[in-house]
Amino acid sequence: MPHLDYDGLRLHYTLHGLGGRGAPTIVLLHGLGSCGDDWLFQLPTLTPRYPVLTLDLPGHGESSLPRGRFSTAALARPVAGLLGSLGLTPAHVVGLSLGGVVALQLALDAPSKVRSLVLVNSFARLSQPPRSVLRGLVRVALLLAAPMSWTGAWVGSGLFPRPDQRPLREAAAQRIASNSRAAYLRMMGAVLRSDLSGRLGEIRVPTLVVAGSEDRTVPLPAKVGIARGIEGARLEVIEGSGHATPIDAAEAFNSLLLEFLDGIERD
Repeated sequence: MPHLDYDGLRLHYTLHGLGGRGAPTIVLLHGLGSCGDDWLFQLPTLTPRYPVLTLDLPGHGESSLPRGRFSTAALARPVAGLLGSLGLTPAHVVGLSLGGVVALQLALDAPSKVRSLVLVNSFARLSQPPRSVLRGLVRVALLLAAPMSWTGAWVGSGLFPRPDQRPLREAAAQRIASNSRAAYLRMMGAVLRSDLSGRLGEIRVPTLVVAGSEDRTVPLPAKVGIARGIEGARLEVIEGSGHATPIDAAEAFNSLLLEFLDGIERD
């Protein structure tokens, strides 16, 4: 996997397909504790028409941890550096959960590098109802007192709860378990500290907010808040989908994503 060395950090990435002549690149940013493989179900649909960049965010997969205080800004800076280094701007930026927060941060800190935003089960500020708070406390307790495999199993069960989703659940559990305990805790801290809600009005690019109707991780009001805060943003709810919408509702999500992106390119 190619990599970029940026300010002492090694960022691993893959550029897929050639897409249409002159088509802008789609950048896919994964969720907390995962990696670029979050998007395997999107690549066959997107790459015939667009070049696609997947990457492991700092502290995830094969990419190293950022130095200093861990924050969403520290995650977004090397992504901006990668896009500039590869000459892939402005790009359509698609982010799942944590990846959506990084996408928002990128649009605020480096607006010239972003052509559009697609924010999937993400948030500008994570304010959770009691049920979600309880799940979060259980996750923290597991992180502090149990093997990472237990945390992986807990997270996987929340992402893919149905019996027929067992292969997806096991793959998610293994991916989470591969993280170091210290790095995962630092990442969770960055998520909880992040608050971009007061800056949403600064974003001026076309924005699609996607919500899974059965998401047990990020509540619907957080997604509604993004759509209301960004001028002209569009909110779409995919029925029957949980937090990992690009995986558990890939066909519906891919259709929605292409319709949104193709509409921008026709304008």
